[in-house]
Amino acid sequence: MSETLTIDHLGAQGDGVAVTPSGPVYVPFALPGEVVEAEVRKGRASRVKLQQAAPERAEPVCRHFADCGGCAVQHLELEAYRAWKRDKVERALQARGIDVAVEPLVACPPQTRRRVTFTARRLGSDILLGFNAAQTHRIVVIEECPVATPGITRALDDLRDLAKAIAATPKPFHMTVTETVSGLDIAVVGAGKLGEKQRRAVVDMALSKQVSRLSADGEIIVEGNKPAVLFGGVPVAIPPAGFLQATAEAENAMAALVAGHLEGCKHVADLFAGSGTFALRLAQKARVYAAEGDAAALAALDNAARQWPSLKPVKAEKRDLFHRPLLVKELADFDGLVFDPPRAGAEFQCRQLARSTVRRIAAVSCNPGTLARDLAILVEGGYRVTSVTPIDQFLWSPHVEAVALLEKKPQRR
Repeated sequence: MSETLTIDHLGAQGDGVAVTPSGPVYVPFALPGEVVEAEVRKGRASRVKLQQAAPERAEPVCRHFADCGGCAVQHLELEAYRAWKRDKVERALQARGIDVAVEPLVACPPQTRRRVTFTARRLGSDILLGFNAAQTHRIVVIEECPVATPGITRALDDLRDLAKAIAATPKPFHMTVTETVSGLDIAVVGAGKLGEKQRRAVVDMALSKQVSRLSADGEIIVEGNKPAVLFGGVPVAIPPAGFLQATAEAENAMAALVAGHLEGCKHVADLFAGSGTFALRLAQKARVYAAEGDAAALAALDNAARQWPSLKPVKAEKRDLFHRPLLVKELADFDGLVFDPPRAGAEFQCRQLARSTVRRIAAVSCNPGTLARDLAILVEGGYRVTSVTPIDQFLWSPHVEAVALLEKKPQRR
């Protein structure tokens, strides 16, 4: 049975939320102020029919929108969309009692996402390659992607050919494609075990399509030349499917904020350092200690630093910061620090930082909730949040990056 619903606000994942006597109802692709007719089950609406559109409703830029599960809010007018993203950060901070003015959202343009993970599946003699529809395992075959770089979009036919060649199972598998300065780096997971004949065919095809590197389940199948990215002009040979900021534009914006805040620091720590996104930039002016739990990423950072003699000394240490954070005594060596943890945040590390004498901290996060929690710990320890800048690294998705800058005045002896 259909119900008439009026949308009150946008939810955290981009759904319209209708407030009803039975509780909130989440309505996909609906906007505040709109009136819809829909069937409701367990708080979610389906078979939605738009009765009254909001003035903020915009025409989606992609033909696959609302079917493909990659984007959530292409239908929202640009300024309202940016305000929603900024508001997500602002609300998370307010919930933790952090009183700081949130800067305007740093926008990232379309066609800049340099890493995309596709789902693929062999279907008889054909191959499906695309993205999963929202909350399903159904693969939506795509012909365009306004988020991805033009280099990835142009390669869609080649990627389908490679997926078909490497598929050794009828089950779905993932293909992560990264555009680097030396070509496409393709990392396949779950495609099945390759036989020798199939492996040779895959190698020949990858070379013919000028793929920089192709790996399967962590094993390098063929590497025509090492995929490399530039971190502040320093070339880094990244590991297969290793962590990389989704867009170079967002990375540069974050790096500029971090570098500006740590300007003048002599000895800097980079925690959850990855392959050197911040460390190699900071090492142009300061000694750097870089800690990272992933051995392959850390090796890429270390090798890049050793081959770039103009950098200040970089010490790289493999360290699981979730279970073995830097202690207060160790932190005494640094006058500046940046941390960029996974979505879970850096709670245990922040508890040590809160007791430290590090003068300046830059906190980078892709999760406003855990960022706010970590900042609250630091504020309780005497730090002052001087600015928070949201960055739209994940265009048209519910996710938002943020960089928070903090200071602690030296204690009088």
